[in-house]
Amino acid sequence: MQTLLVTGFEPFLSFTVNPTMKIVEELDGQQIGDFQIVGKTMTVDFKSSGNQLISLIKEFKPDAVISLGLAGGRTKITPERIAINVKDGDADNEGHAPMDEFIQQGGPAGYLSTLPIRSMIEKLNELGYPASISNTAGTYLCNNVMYEGLHYIHTNKLDIPSGFIHIPASHELAIQHGNIPSWSNEDLKNSISTCILVLSNSLK
Repeated sequence: MQTLLVTGFEPFLSFTVNPTMKIVEELDGQQIGDFQIVGKTMTVDFKSSGNQLISLIKEFKPDAVISLGLAGGRTKITPERIAINVKDGDADNEGHAPMDEFIQQGGPAGYLSTLPIRSMIEKLNELGYPASISNTAGTYLCNNVMYEGLHYIHTNKLDIPSGFIHIPASHELAIQHGNIPSWSNEDLKNSISTCILVLSNSLK
């Protein structure tokens, strides 16, 4: 049995709940394909989130990593193609708002996802879940965590597929925020479970 680390985030900005947090809590301990799932929630904090992910990789020694993030306003499940070496955005939950900062001074401009993102979206669409590849993870915490994870894996020459998947808002958030697209929590969880199964099959 292989280990898959799946991470989500706590609530942030005006989002009082974060559906990624619920997903990782529900998937934690489950078996999907050949994976035993370790689900963990991380803080929305530029200064510590990258180190949190690296600490989890060191602790659980996973065979693969999928990080999840909320993209309120998107209509589809969107695996990210690339993380860029920039942090810039609204204040995090600690009040820190970086501007035009490098994530890793001297690091590569970007890292491509090593997840089978094309196969993931094809399977999701086949099952009736709207999905497409995203070519920007932004410059907020989601991009930050994706970059930090891939940088650690690359610099330590680890054979661990890793990447990031953005999900739409849940119905609960749509009720709070008004006119934003939303999915049911069950569909969000089933979509991520599908992505996990695709990843598991790709490693056979």
